[in-house]
Parts: sequence; C-alpha cells; structure tokens
Amino acid sequence: MLYALLFYNAPNALQLISQAERDNGLAEMGAWRDELVRAGVFRSGLRLAPVEAATSLRHDGGTVLVTDGPFADTKEMLGGLFVIECADLDEALGWARRGPAVKWGTVEVRPEFGAPR
Repeated sequence: MLYALLFYNAPNALQLISQAERDNGLAEMGAWRDELVRAGVFRSGLRLAPVEAATSLRHDGGTVLVTDGPFADTKEMLGGLFVIECADLDEALGWARRGPAVKWGTVEVRPEFGAPR
C-alpha cells in the first residue's frame, strides 16, 4: 500500500536557522531517503519551492480564478513529500518516526485513497 509522508513546517522556519543548520538538515533528509531506498520502500519524493512560488486555481461561479500564492495564511506550509510503499500503517509510521523532518515540524502520514482503515 502506498503512503504519502507530507512534511510541514512554519512558513518562516528557514529564516530562523543558520545556513549550516539548513545544510545539515538537507544532508539528514538525503541520508534518510537513501535508507528508504535501500529498504525498498521509497517510491517518489519532491522538495517543493517556497509557498510564495505557488499559483492557486479556484472555481468561482462559471470561471476559474488564477492567483499567486497559497489559498490562505496557515501556521504550517507543505515543504515536500515522500511516497513510500509499506505493508500497513504501522510500518509507514515507523519510517516516519525515523525521519529527521519530525524534529523540525509535522510529518503527516496519509494512505492512498481507498486504502482500508
């Protein structure tokens, strides 16, 4: 079964840490990704550009509005994701706990649509 590990952090989180801390965090994420690959569970991943680079589309009456930025101000922003394949939620949670991203923000573990609960 496929699970998305969604990585969230505060919008200004990167401004609050040094370049060395950012570099270290990226190295830790890379090492964790390599561990997932070696274990055979990694399927895909994506590091997202900052939220200021987003473009949002919304249906409004009979038209689709295209606007810069996210839909609304939030306390956390989605910074990236990994897709992993695991036997069950417990295995996916185990991998999520081992990842460094949980030290800096929230890691949401979400199964693919239609997965048994």
